[in-house]
Amino acid sequence: MEAFVVGSGPNGLAAAVTLARAGLEVTVFEAQPTIGGGARSAALTLPGFTHDICSAVHPLAISSPAFADMPLHEYGLEWIQPPVPAAHPLDGGRAVLAQVSVNGTARQFPADAPMYRRTMAPLTANWPELVSDVLAPPHLPRHPFTLARFGLLAPWPAATVARAIFRTESARALFAGMAAHSFLPLEMAGSAAFGWILGLSAHAVGWPIPRGGSQRISDALSGYLHSLGGAVLPNHQVRTLDDLPANSLVICDVTPRQLLRIAGDRLPEWYARRMERYRYGPGVFKIDWALNAAIPWRNPACLSAGTVHIGGSLEEIAASERATWQGEICERPFVLLSQPSLFDRGRAPDGKHTAWAYCHVPNGCEEDMTSRIEAQVERFAPGFRDVILARHTMLPAQMQEHNANLVGGDINGGAATLDQLFLRPTASLYRTPLPGLFLCSASTPPGGGVHGMCGYHAARAALRELAVSRRCV
Repeated sequence: MEAFVVGSGPNGLAAAVTLARAGLEVTVFEAQPTIGGGARSAALTLPGFTHDICSAVHPLAISSPAFADMPLHEYGLEWIQPPVPAAHPLDGGRAVLAQVSVNGTARQFPADAPMYRRTMAPLTANWPELVSDVLAPPHLPRHPFTLARFGLLAPWPAATVARAIFRTESARALFAGMAAHSFLPLEMAGSAAFGWILGLSAHAVGWPIPRGGSQRISDALSGYLHSLGGAVLPNHQVRTLDDLPANSLVICDVTPRQLLRIAGDRLPEWYARRMERYRYGPGVFKIDWALNAAIPWRNPACLSAGTVHIGGSLEEIAASERATWQGEICERPFVLLSQPSLFDRGRAPDGKHTAWAYCHVPNGCEEDMTSRIEAQVERFAPGFRDVILARHTMLPAQMQEHNANLVGGDINGGAATLDQLFLRPTASLYRTPLPGLFLCSASTPPGGGVHGMCGYHAARAALRELAVSRRCV
């Protein structure tokens, strides 16, 4: 049987591989000239400098049960582990490091060390169990005791948790930086879950980068798919379902907005209305830099980290994320920065470096955040502007031009509020009311991140439906 996947992001490619391994003839259609969706790389600034267009650091990719079951290393995917997963500089030259070791991290804030160890150590030890339940649609947990321990920590607002559990500025700031990956106000229920997951992943598996850039993830998935007989066709936009053979299996790596356009009036009105109500989250303003030298961090320990969270204290980060959610521009935004060339020398010419950063902005924001982002970096790395050779910026609208799934610059496929975290985009999850039409983007569980699990679960749901229909014939 023929199957078609619309979109070649990690979820689309993971869905295609899952279908091909089940014996289906699979073709992936990609509208852009380069495959990969949110996992692509390009020379955005100067010749010889390789930048990641969207995602850059991948703790959930290396944790993904779907990817773990694929021989992606045979197709060129090699992981690099920076010595320190993440650093969080503070004013006065201080910095707290999210080290791989739970104890090593805890020693940096002695007053909070016992609580940090009691919280993190048991879940870190059971990370494979936890991640198999977290990176899945709603289900009866396979590891109920591990998930219950996590469930006691996860549903709360991150700011409340940080203040209740930790007493030191360092521990609170470190947790706030992790939780801010949620794109939610830190006073909103559920934001703490992201802080715990990212902190635990740092201890359990690190925050690796792919040698050569995130494009290598997509190329490895595509290479494996080709070995199974599948095909990936770039420069091939699917505008409507009429572009595909009738009665074929179709899995769409698109968000609700694109699905409404592709399926048109074939969708029942009640389902279309629910999809129209789906809420997208804040967008991002992103900068890529070509640098003449490494970033001159005031605290040199930051040079050992692949990722740097720039935002100062819990209170500052909370203010930034709250303003963004309310549709406002923050003058001192929380900035997420990656510095891959420190560990992957092939990303830049000899003696040169690359860096990548973004801040959260209101969805569709047209404000140029360059000066605000660079001021935040300069705050903790005096002289940073002096080492910039070139920069490339992307507004939310430009992010969406590179990848239609990034609606208004939302890189998570929709707001991760509690009502949209588990039952996204509707209670039907991957299924649509149309037989043979499925959804597999980050707008389905478990949501954003390069892990392929949305595609994996959507493909398995499609295969189950296909098996039932064959039995009924």
